[in-house]
Amino acid sequence: MAPLPTAAAAVRCHPHILRRGLLPASSPLLPFASRVASSTPLRAQPLRFSLSPVPKSISSSSTSHIPVRSLFTGIVEEVGRVRRIGPPPTPPGGGGDAAPGVDLEVETKNLLAGTQLGDSIAVDGTCLTVAAIDTAASTLTFGVAPETLRCTSLGERVAGDDVNLERALTPASRMGGHFVQGHVDGTGEIAAFRPEGDSIWVTVRAPPEILSLLVPKGFVAVDGTSLTVVNVNEEAGWFDFMLVRYTQDNVVLPKKKVGDKVNLEADILGKYVVKLLAGRLEATSKANS
Repeated sequence: MAPLPTAAAAVRCHPHILRRGLLPASSPLLPFASRVASSTPLRAQPLRFSLSPVPKSISSSSTSHIPVRSLFTGIVEEVGRVRRIGPPPTPPGGGGDAAPGVDLEVETKNLLAGTQLGDSIAVDGTCLTVAAIDTAASTLTFGVAPETLRCTSLGERVAGDDVNLERALTPASRMGGHFVQGHVDGTGEIAAFRPEGDSIWVTVRAPPEILSLLVPKGFVAVDGTSLTVVNVNEEAGWFDFMLVRYTQDNVVLPKKKVGDKVNLEADILGKYVVKLLAGRLEATSKANS
């Protein structure tokens, strides 16, 4: 595969995504992209949003202090549909002066059973907390903090969009993918789709701090989907992977377009290796100085 141009800069966190309606229009769909309310829904109070920690830098010392409250495999259980995204309802008596988070209401067919308030669910690879359950409308509502909106692609979702959903692991779950925390490291940009047989090659531009943690035949979570990296080109700023037919039919990625953002989470094992080696090198440098 020919290297992608280096002019594609790493995707950063964009505060402007909080200003709804100012995002650029999407490009045309890809050729192969095909593809209800209870009067008393359950709502956790006073919970407004859950902030999944998103480190500013992979090499930051804060990475090692991120608590692992939930764990996922990257095997998408269901493709849900965004019903609503916007400010949460004003509680009785007013909400005070604090700026609320944003509610993300998602329609689901299969995840309502057994789900309780406070449970963790990965939405496009972002670990979010269930803040409300409406069984009549078959929806789950998640609170999303401003920092999560800035550093993931969730702020670009609109009503009608599909999202990948996965509930947190239980002790009896099968480990079908890899260890996914739902702590998005940053966003990448789809650079190319290329069919080969009934599979599809997908190339993604990514920031250098994420590319440095990817290795061929290693793991990466793209919008919460556990995928095997095939090629990594750090100089040109991209990596790629292949989607088999089954995966194409059960995740959102094939419905996206070139230029769309995707949430990226590198393998946690690689992050620890980088941190340990950096500490060892620093200690060696001090000892020799």
